[in-house]
Amino acid sequence: MAAGTTPGTPGTPRVLRAMNDRAALDLLLAHGPLSRTRIGKLTGLSKPTASQLLARLEAAGLVVATGTTAGRPGPNAQLYAVNPTAAHVAGLDVTAERILAGVADITGTVVGQFELPTPGRSHRAQSTVEQVVRAVEGAAKAAGVLRAELHRIVVGTPGAFDPSTGRLRYASHLPGWHSPALLDELAAALPVPLEYDNDVNLAAVAEQRLGAARDHEDFVVLWNEGGIGAAIVLGGRLHRGWTGGAGEVGFMPVPGTPLVRHVAKANAGGFQELAGCNAVLRFARELGLPEPGGTLPDAAAALLSEAAQAEDGPYAELLHRSATGLAVGLASLVTVLDPELIVLSGGVIAAGGERLRALVQAELAELAVPRPKLVLGSVQEHPVLCGALQSALATTRDEVFDTSR
Repeated sequence: MAAGTTPGTPGTPRVLRAMNDRAALDLLLAHGPLSRTRIGKLTGLSKPTASQLLARLEAAGLVVATGTTAGRPGPNAQLYAVNPTAAHVAGLDVTAERILAGVADITGTVVGQFELPTPGRSHRAQSTVEQVVRAVEGAAKAAGVLRAELHRIVVGTPGAFDPSTGRLRYASHLPGWHSPALLDELAAALPVPLEYDNDVNLAAVAEQRLGAARDHEDFVVLWNEGGIGAAIVLGGRLHRGWTGGAGEVGFMPVPGTPLVRHVAKANAGGFQELAGCNAVLRFARELGLPEPGGTLPDAAAALLSEAAQAEDGPYAELLHRSATGLAVGLASLVTVLDPELIVLSGGVIAAGGERLRALVQAELAELAVPRPKLVLGSVQEHPVLCGALQSALATTRDEVFDTSR
């Protein structure tokens, strides 16, 4: 070893090998199975170096041989892929009605899922911990792995855990999640790395990694489901705020509604009253439309789905009123943030589809000077769970794929 260097010093063979290893693993994740020759070309490595790299990764259990390039001119070449069993992670999407848990392997493939209904659950001190453990164990069992084999769990909830107190804020409607000891109890019950994030923030992670916000550094996700919320991404990074409450725009005062005071106690605010699912049902009653059954978000989504098909009449008016309400709140957001892109997501907005998006875009153009592009979210199936898994995978891959250790 050269004088003055230590293991892990940038530029040493160990670090250079680790960098090449990670580059190859990322290529395999992006492209699927590749031959040694193809990996060499994509990384710029010589054939002998690529062969050594693959042998090293195979010995470490990070890649596996998956077949050959049969059917192509010339001799068949061995193909290699990331070993999906190298690590597993779990994600949870928590609402007042249920906990949806999923397990993904290191490639990002969801290999197990479990939904635990939680309506009217008891408020015993351990009930929330027990529910979370049951959900994680159910997803792990469906994936064919042990709970202890999970490398990381990311939990998405409404609101946010205040980093200074560890208590959940901005989500008084989530029973059982407000104990100051909850995070410690969960850590004791699930002795794996546990992380928590706001549900809309995780939906933004899903859109950034896999969906409509790929290749965008500055964007906002506006979410409308059980409540209205937003996720703010600046310079490619989520902006969470001092107490984790950045994006809790449902509490934002807006014109067109009475001023809501004591918003924390009411768990509502101006924007929620103007454009949330409760507003959609209020508009429907005012227009004499029949009210669908089901939960509040399901009823609002059903109304907007019907309205998106109407050319005129009360359903068309319902769609216009909903678009105006959404645009009024967005006008405040874009005036402050000036984002490049706004992603409209959540079941209520998705039900209005392209017609609702176009109406919001037109309304916003009249209400604000910035003109960001508006698109519908493209991660349609369980975006919060998808974002939780993607968040867990990002950190886990950094750990598992680091061959310099």
